[in-house]
Amino acid sequence: MTPTRAAAITSTNLREAETAPLLDVRSLSVHFPFRRGGLLNPQHGFIRAVDGVSFQVAKGETLGIVGESGCGKSTTARAIVKLVQPTCGEIYLDGTRIDQLSDLAMLPHRRKVQMIFQDPFASLNPRMTVGTIISEPMQIFNLHDRASRKLEAMRLMDLVGLNPKFLNRYPHEFSGGQRQRIGIARALAVQPKLIICDEPVSALDVSIQAQVINLLMELQEKLELSYVFIAHDLAVVRHIAHRVGVMYLGRLVETAQKTELYAHPKHPYTQALLSSAPVPDPVAERERQRVELQGEVPSPEKSYPGCSFADRCPIAESACRETQPVLEGDDHQVACFKA
Repeated sequence: MTPTRAAAITSTNLREAETAPLLDVRSLSVHFPFRRGGLLNPQHGFIRAVDGVSFQVAKGETLGIVGESGCGKSTTARAIVKLVQPTCGEIYLDGTRIDQLSDLAMLPHRRKVQMIFQDPFASLNPRMTVGTIISEPMQIFNLHDRASRKLEAMRLMDLVGLNPKFLNRYPHEFSGGQRQRIGIARALAVQPKLIICDEPVSALDVSIQAQVINLLMELQEKLELSYVFIAHDLAVVRHIAHRVGVMYLGRLVETAQKTELYAHPKHPYTQALLSSAPVPDPVAERERQRVELQGEVPSPEKSYPGCSFADRCPIAESACRETQPVLEGDDHQVACFKA
């Protein structure tokens, strides 16, 4: 191979590496088996918590995921970091497939992806000091020596807005917002590329929510982080996300850039979800028309031949109950025959 040819191949590989997504989730499904009933009438089946979800997250990007409680948002997050084992599908992290890796083989890749949990108190060990909580990931991955770990923990505390003098305090001595900052510092301890934020502000007061969201955005810009941000609050997602995915009963039904999705929602469920969010303008709030959904919420135990939203959809037709729509489109994708 000539030097010119080799240089051209190397340049192409570098461009592909730069444009390749940091996280690539393909047809991810997580089904939980269940059994109920007595010996004479046993019932077996599966809870389809996540059912064929696909999305990508670029380097430095925030993907917001919204939906009703029980739609599979948190299960998707936990499957990405392998806190639950996917039933099927593929997960690629920084170009490496990780869904089939053993716990031991997965360990080096855990440095690249960390998680911030919803409950800032339950996710922290009450018997450990803040300094130990933050430095424990460094010890697991053999980062820094013992003295340097303490200094690094103090630096991270200062980075997330905590007084480094509180290094030897315990989690119960902090407020909810401060405990969530401890969780953020712990996630940053191993210098990850991707952070999964599983409703990180839903348990906090509104004023504290804004502080934590602004902190996450500042850290993203400073450290070039990528986020998968899960939340119920549509206003929070609109503020922090670059793209938004809407989940319903274990499936993504619509994805788009946040400006496009909030201005022109195409899926009937997305329209209903956005119309339920209050508007901070009394006149506009009184004048606008809300989309009210009818019918029963479907069960994740059942397998639907058609669209799982059909029984609640105001524009559903007979074909919607017979064939499952596929998420289609370029920049604005929607899984609906009528969109």
